[in-house]
Amino acid sequence: MVGITEMTNWAVDLIDVRKIYGKTIHALRGVNIQVGRGEIFGLLGPNGAGKTTLVKIMMTVVRPTHALGTLLGRPLGHRGKLAGTGYLPEDHRFPGYLTGAQLLDYYAALGKVPRSRRKVNAAKLLDRVGMSEWATTRIDKYSKGMLQRLGIAQALMNDPELMVLDEPTDGLDPVGRRDVRELLLELKSAGKTVFLNSHLLSELEMVCDRVAILVDGLVARQGTLDELTEETVEYRIAFSGDARAIQEKVEALGASLGANVITVSGHDTGKVNAMIDLLRAADLSVESVQPHRFSLEDILVQVLADQSATPVARPVHP
Repeated sequence: MVGITEMTNWAVDLIDVRKIYGKTIHALRGVNIQVGRGEIFGLLGPNGAGKTTLVKIMMTVVRPTHALGTLLGRPLGHRGKLAGTGYLPEDHRFPGYLTGAQLLDYYAALGKVPRSRRKVNAAKLLDRVGMSEWATTRIDKYSKGMLQRLGIAQALMNDPELMVLDEPTDGLDPVGRRDVRELLLELKSAGKTVFLNSHLLSELEMVCDRVAILVDGLVARQGTLDELTEETVEYRIAFSGDARAIQEKVEALGASLGANVITVSGHDTGKVNAMIDLLRAADLSVESVQPHRFSLEDILVQVLADQSATPVARPVHP
């Protein structure tokens, strides 16, 4: 791995991250991602896109074929900055013979958290994730949701500047997912940075400041939700009556006519008003005009459709 030594204002700055397994499997093919300090950043994409591989490279669990970049202003793999990072792996495994409190103490000790702080932090975090009553219970008695709550607590034991959370709501019920969302927003308010990998797009949409869409080992899109949806706004004009007589005029203005609905793409309110005038001139009643902004799920589906329509070459890098 090649490092970058200069300081940066990004909490995470990944440049040209590549991972090739064997000689033919390109898990990552030149990923560039920047995460601002104090923001919640979401990584999304279909299964097999390379999301977990990227997270593991950030945390030095997997060695990249090539990577430049920094974590908290220091080169990837810097021990001091890794010590200031909280990490929740996907599908984590904990020793079943430990209790919840013992596990938090153990992981904090590995992170060189002073003993005087470990007990205080463990009690506080177990309470925060709703696990105080299970502090002295062996982990092999925990449900999947309880293990996930404990995993989030262990990622916070060192009071990290940066949290890297891989599928943090996996196995949680709706109440548990809400609790995690509230916790993430609390961390952001405290100035922490959260790098969040999740397949639950609705969860990302509710908490993330910015997201990156990873498809086939490359970042297909990256930005704020407003930026990603800027070109995917449409207006839906519902009406009553038979509009077949004006179909050609509707289409000539760049809109589409459905069953008692005209869809106008983009932000052009002038075009919307023209459609309303056209409907009224044809003695058709306008019932409603509703703006519609695409969701992250809509955007991901669109990106995947674009990707399948335009196959990407797969060069083998030295």
